[in-house]
Amino acid sequence: MGKNKKSFVPTESCLSLSSHPELEEIHDKPRIIDTHTHLVSTFNAYKSKYAQGKYNTVHEFVRGLYAGHNVEAIVDVWCEAPVQSVWRSIANSALTEEDRREKWGGIEYWFVMGVHPHEASLYNDDVETDILEAMAHPRCVGWGEIGLDYHYDNSPRDIQRAVFVRQLQHAVRLGKPLTIHTREAEEDAEHILKEHVPKDHRIHIHCYTDSPEWAARMLDHFPNLFIGVTGVITYSTNLNTSAVIRWLVQHPTPSQRSPLRIVLETDAPFMVPSNIYATPALKEVKGRLPLSHTAMIPWTAAFVAVVAREAAGDSGDEWTITQVLCEARENARTMYGV
Repeated sequence: MGKNKKSFVPTESCLSLSSHPELEEIHDKPRIIDTHTHLVSTFNAYKSKYAQGKYNTVHEFVRGLYAGHNVEAIVDVWCEAPVQSVWRSIANSALTEEDRREKWGGIEYWFVMGVHPHEASLYNDDVETDILEAMAHPRCVGWGEIGLDYHYDNSPRDIQRAVFVRQLQHAVRLGKPLTIHTREAEEDAEHILKEHVPKDHRIHIHCYTDSPEWAARMLDHFPNLFIGVTGVITYSTNLNTSAVIRWLVQHPTPSQRSPLRIVLETDAPFMVPSNIYATPALKEVKGRLPLSHTAMIPWTAAFVAVVAREAAGDSGDEWTITQVLCEARENARTMYGV
């Protein structure tokens, strides 16, 4: 039998990134909005890999790793059932400007809450009561992530659909923006959303990997729908997300300020952008970074810019990392009001 190979974890210092090379010479750097991160999960992933690491709290982690990267805001996602009670103390720690300055390093903390399709079987009246209570919190900006996942089928599909509709109905009644998770469930997701959600409702299709044809239909039907782009766009195994970017650039909607109807996100601690390993400080590093975090968003933006430039061709639109970050920031304001 062969020996088990222990995966190599880079040193903790590798998580502390310098500015993206294309942003280093820019004096007035664009602001970063991470529209989808799982902050507690990211911190727990950090502690599991670096038990003796220098950050001992979520606040220390955010202040330490995000400092100097012009991170303006994050949208934290709570999508477990039962609801994690710690959400309240974290959200309350961002209630005042003084707390956001001292505890969060000046970063605006916002959150959304819902039940992920993986855990739809655990959805019940008690869970719903907890979510409805969270919806009234001043830092809550949406309901999610919710939806359908027919790839893993961790919950039966009929239960996923029923729980999806139940949550949509509450969110629409409350006027809450929607954070949507869909995977290999295009037909059902489209039918449910078009049946239960008004056309002008704000929708964020999180971590988009489904077909560009489905994206085109949804973008056409819902004028306030945005495609969420994570580091997965940089993976060679994923061609769909780049195809959506090309479609957006080549099929601009006349009524839209910009053709790039995307928001940028990490889905941290998952999906470290693969192009980050070209960064000089990481070129010689052995192993892969064990988690992603908000300061990695510029690498996703840089990849989007390359795809958009290629799609624009000779049109004269020269998409840059700065332009992508600025467009995504404005779209985050439209989507979540942050």
